[in-house]
Amino acid sequence: MTGSCGPAVRWDVVIIGAGAAGLMCAITAGRRGRRVLVVDHANKVGKKILMSGGGRCNFTNLYSGPENFLSANPHFCKSALSRYTPSDFIDLVEKHAVPYHEKKLGQLFCDRSSKDIVALLLAECRDAGVDVRTHTAVEIDQVGCPHRLRTATEALECDSLVIATGGYSIPRMGATGFGFDFARQLGMKLQPTRAALVPFVFEGRKLKQIEGLAGVAVDTLSEAGGAAFRENMLFTHHGLSGPAMLQASTYWSPEGSVLIDLLPDLDLEQHLRTLRRERPRQHLRNALAELLPRSLASRWCELWLGDSPLAELSNQAIDACVKACKCWRVWPSGTEGYRTAEVTLGGVDTSGLSSQTMASLTHPDVYFIGEVVDVTGHLGGHNFQWAWASGHAAGLVA
Repeated sequence: MTGSCGPAVRWDVVIIGAGAAGLMCAITAGRRGRRVLVVDHANKVGKKILMSGGGRCNFTNLYSGPENFLSANPHFCKSALSRYTPSDFIDLVEKHAVPYHEKKLGQLFCDRSSKDIVALLLAECRDAGVDVRTHTAVEIDQVGCPHRLRTATEALECDSLVIATGGYSIPRMGATGFGFDFARQLGMKLQPTRAALVPFVFEGRKLKQIEGLAGVAVDTLSEAGGAAFRENMLFTHHGLSGPAMLQASTYWSPEGSVLIDLLPDLDLEQHLRTLRRERPRQHLRNALAELLPRSLASRWCELWLGDSPLAELSNQAIDACVKACKCWRVWPSGTEGYRTAEVTLGGVDTSGLSSQTMASLTHPDVYFIGEVVDVTGHLGGHNFQWAWASGHAAGLVA
């Protein structure tokens, strides 16, 4: 089949996937004088970059470190992250005069548009002599010396093959399991995959309880799977979202629960006891409405707490209120899945890769970088930092 495309075109490096990791790898290899081709079946490069951060791209986090990542081997990411830091990418952003700001918790966003990040990456690719092609699906015919591939129009050969195809998340943007399938074909081990950084959905009675609260946001301390996050939570028409829930989803397991403190800065028991003494005629609903959005306070009273004057509030009733507001345990029916997930948890097992180079230990000169690898970051720019760092690590040697 390769022969039908004519003589193979020779490249030093072929990178499959024109996302954050693939483009960074291409830039790094191109700067070394390598002849680099990047191919992607999508109609444009950096689709996840373009949609991230509400269109402003949370391109890194000032405090990104190994503690912000999940992996079957939590030590694997340390090498790449230490050799390409947030400061390194910030230098690149400032080189191209892209205005940016810190939103919170070290999260850096573009002032204007995520298009600025894509533009700087493509400019760096041009300067490094990298050929970037979209609308270009590719098949791998041979892994070896050389690697042989083909597109619809030509045959390709390369010394180094880099897989930067991401995971399953957001299939409407063209996400596929290409990298996972290829790793399996090579006999490599994969960690189980599932949607992460994704909203929770409720069904039946659980959904009925929060009906009408869509759009209500509240600061929370939310815990799942032993990890806790201080972030905003958002009620939706289908369940719960917002940064707190996206973070919790990464640690949540099916059939598991999420514990939510709706008033993380307040000793609610003491507060209600004080109000009972100082404002005995005030109703509980109004007391809670001073602390929570009024619609949420009203719903909690309707569901569990009643609305008696504080003077009539027993110590047992105060305990019930504390439990409902500070220890609200929910049992999601599931998540919205890959349709809206920001990342895919799991992937190519790091036991089969070099932490220094991202190369397969059993197939020399085949590299896996970015989301396809079993390294998943917290919300807030960490996954982009992994993309830059892992792409850079492979680009130094590919």
